[in-house]
Amino acid sequence: MKIRGDRECQSCGTRWSYYDTGSVECPECGSVHSVGVDDHTEHTDTPVSLDLTRIRNRVDDDPADEVARAAAETCREYTRKRGFIDAGELQPLDETYVAASILQHVATALAREMRPDDATELYFLDLLGGADAGERPRADEVPDGLRTAFGLAVAEAVDAYQRDVRRYLDDHPDETARQLSGRIRDHRKRVEALDGDVDPENANRLLHAARDLGRFVSGDESAYVTADNWLSGLDAA
Repeated sequence: MKIRGDRECQSCGTRWSYYDTGSVECPECGSVHSVGVDDHTEHTDTPVSLDLTRIRNRVDDDPADEVARAAAETCREYTRKRGFIDAGELQPLDETYVAASILQHVATALAREMRPDDATELYFLDLLGGADAGERPRADEVPDGLRTAFGLAVAEAVDAYQRDVRRYLDDHPDETARQLSGRIRDHRKRVEALDGDVDPENANRLLHAARDLGRFVSGDESAYVTADNWLSGLDAA
């Protein structure tokens, strides 16, 4: 949405940036009565961080399904608040967001299992150990039982990113970028139609293509070539 991010409190005159706080509440006096003092600017992100420390601390004491549900809810809340346009500038599809999306889907799948196998639990614990630092296992380490969860998580992350790319392109038209985005959309819809049941390496290629789309839109001309290469590989899969 487009907002006036530079705010001025009508009660005490304090000025602050909504882009930094994510709130219209005055940081000085707490008043919610403020006015924008700049132009309307596209902004979809919220200053929020992902911290899984408390959930990790429950691993040795609580049942695995309870830990998984807590992890899924924390990641769901985080991704819900996140966006990729900050004060009018398109941001990258970062690894913390991607890892949070994958952990959310994997944890949800784990919580539903009566007796998850060792590979599933170990993959979940690996994700839980590093997702908030933007770290996750390689795509070739995804267990067969979590293949659909991984595919759907990547498709969801790519979809969220593309929504903001389209918003950005509304203000910064680029037909080449829109065509590239359309190719990514087609592959994403294929993953969704298969309920995520695709080779995790191919899902990861789609993720790379979406990232390169963002780089291209932000001015890196060479990113078009790498995005095209990722998509060509998917075309041949």
